[in-house]
Amino acid sequence: MVLYSDDYMASQGTSAYREMQEELPVAYDQRRLNYVRCVTGHIVAALSSEERGNTSWEVTLFDSDQANAFALPGGKMGVFTGLLDVATNQHQLAAVMAHEVGHVLARHSNERASQATLRTIGLVAAQQAGVSDQTLQLIDYGTNLGLFLPFNRTQESEADQLGIMLMARAGFDPQESINLWENMAAAGGARPPEFMSTHPSPGTRITDLNSLLDEAETLWLAARNQGIMPDCEVPD
Repeated sequence: MVLYSDDYMASQGTSAYREMQEELPVAYDQRRLNYVRCVTGHIVAALSSEERGNTSWEVTLFDSDQANAFALPGGKMGVFTGLLDVATNQHQLAAVMAHEVGHVLARHSNERASQATLRTIGLVAAQQAGVSDQTLQLIDYGTNLGLFLPFNRTQESEADQLGIMLMARAGFDPQESINLWENMAAAGGARPPEFMSTHPSPGTRITDLNSLLDEAETLWLAARNQGIMPDCEVPD
């Protein structure tokens, strides 16, 4: 369910992005910035005209130890420098960026924003009906576990599916998406139980990505046959 227009979400995404650029430290290492822009440029180039629309995509490299990245409605992408320690080659970085673009293509931010609005309305209605504070807390907690977190795990899995196909179309080796999550698992340390998490466990992701590998490799080989072979230089 989506309650908001794509134009509205794009404006919200752009506003949030500009705030992040003002508030978070930006990395100005030109070699690393060029590398990130090279990989994301190939991902964007692989989008169909319908997927790309009129969006002008841009990427910022943030100076942070987080092994993370994001993409927002409106074509705004961010990479944290810590990701470059875990995504050890262009293919693994492409796996992350294609996954994040997959969230945008699937309108997941709109779904999450719509869910939050509906959840707030439901809690206010229950409070007005005289439900006790303890019951409200149980409703809130149960709603998260029973609906929103599982749905977010579904979104993550959908973005994985879209991402592995997109990276393959862009000429990146889809096998490296699995290697990436092996790296993530090794670097992740202790994790909460999967049913309490908004993300599938690395083991689940690896299994699911393996099931998609044959199809993705077919797309990858087709891209290579068309001369699509990214060569983004990994900085030292």
